Amino acid sequence: MELPNAAPLVLVLAATLSFAVAYDPLDPNGNITMKWDVMSWTPDGYVATVTINNFQMYRQIMAPGWTVGWTWAKREVIWSMVGAQATEQGDCSKFKANLPHSCRRTPAVVDLLPGVPYNQQIANCCRGGVVSAYGQDPSASVAAFQISVGQAGTTNRTVKVPKNFTLLGPGPGYTCGPAKVVPSTVFLTADHRRKTQALMTWNVTCTYSQHLASKYPTCCVSFSSFYNDTIVPCAKCACGCDHKTCARTERDSKRLMSASGKSAVTAAHPVPVAVRGHVNRQSAAPLLQCTTHMCPVRVHWHVKLNYHDYWRAKVTVTNFNYRMNYTGWTLVAQHPNLDNITEVFSFDYKPVVSYGSINDTALFYGMKFFNDQLMEAGPYGNVQSEVLMRKDDTTFTFRQGWAFPRKIYFNGDECLMPPPDSYPYMPNAAPAAVSALSLLSSSVAGVAFLALLMA
Repeated sequence: MELPNAAPLVLVLAATLSFAVAYDPLDPNGNITMKWDVMSWTPDGYVATVTINNFQMYRQIMAPGWTVGWTWAKREVIWSMVGAQATEQGDCSKFKANLPHSCRRTPAVVDLLPGVPYNQQIANCCRGGVVSAYGQDPSASVAAFQISVGQAGTTNRTVKVPKNFTLLGPGPGYTCGPAKVVPSTVFLTADHRRKTQALMTWNVTCTYSQHLASKYPTCCVSFSSFYNDTIVPCAKCACGCDHKTCARTERDSKRLMSASGKSAVTAAHPVPVAVRGHVNRQSAAPLLQCTTHMCPVRVHWHVKLNYHDYWRAKVTVTNFNYRMNYTGWTLVAQHPNLDNITEVFSFDYKPVVSYGSINDTALFYGMKFFNDQLMEAGPYGNVQSEVLMRKDDTTFTFRQGWAFPRKIYFNGDECLMPPPDSYPYMPNAAPAAVSALSLLSSSVAGVAFLALLMA
């Protein structure tokens, strides 16, 4: 049976789904905004400062860093850049004397590496493209570069803004809207006694979609609890079923990387993250440890102890990728009792309040110079912490999986949760004093959990 006039409905549904796919309910206002401020005119164009602001609460840009691209509206060229560089010069054969930095109509720009000469730097540049999440470190969530554009307009009326902006961060997933001319940015002098403003300003907003970034999830979640020696593992093939190129042991991983001419970065031979990322930009294919779930990262939530007024959960993040270190990683958990955290051990913590007074989401990340780097797969490829929460008598229960999180995100990507009907069974109440039997059960669960980590 045919449905009349179905085409308009299909178009509306497609437009709705394409919009919703880039919407994150835990960070509804998260985006990356690129701001172009024209600071001065030149004989044939302008000089602009481009600022990249990461307004995402828990999604950073890791090594090998960001790549920004666009299409010039006319026949503009880039005469010079400070704090960044175009990846290709293009065909500049029509220029006889001074050659432009790039003549491509669709340039791709990347950040400079740390340690470049000072005359090539500006503020907030030269971190190898690494940008922190706004919720984790606002001061490091900004990147910037300066660009001198030629063969362009020299007034507000003759300048044509670029179009078709793209952003890799470092891989796909971001979709950018058109550039919009906005009121000129106002700047304060160092003594805060004088204001200056840009000659012209336009903004470009980019949003992230996990569905565009990856066909499969990039992490999974497993559960366990006291009083129960059952461990609920990650779902089988949670992140795909490509077992052809995985490594069953650490020795296998070294052999496979040696055969492909790629070496793993280990703690014994550290390489700066930005440098490592740019070297391996073309060879970032993961080499995973062979598991049933085949996920690069697993997050394990263990309900550890139940006190009279408090309860404690242990969180362990394990890396199964032999070719990737996660520096500046973030972990987000959604649970109704996270509004009453008493103490977090070994991780830094911030609440994520996206909807008024609803405080059921927490952002965890590593402590600087202690565990802010999740090492590659192996004996050191995990970080762990414990969270102590105070009970709310009106909501607290151990029934129907209430003690387990509703959602888990790692580095801004939502992890695949186990099916609800597989959650470990737990008693709804615990005795005031922990008995010998409960201690024995906790020990059995602990041994089983260690065996899971070694799997």
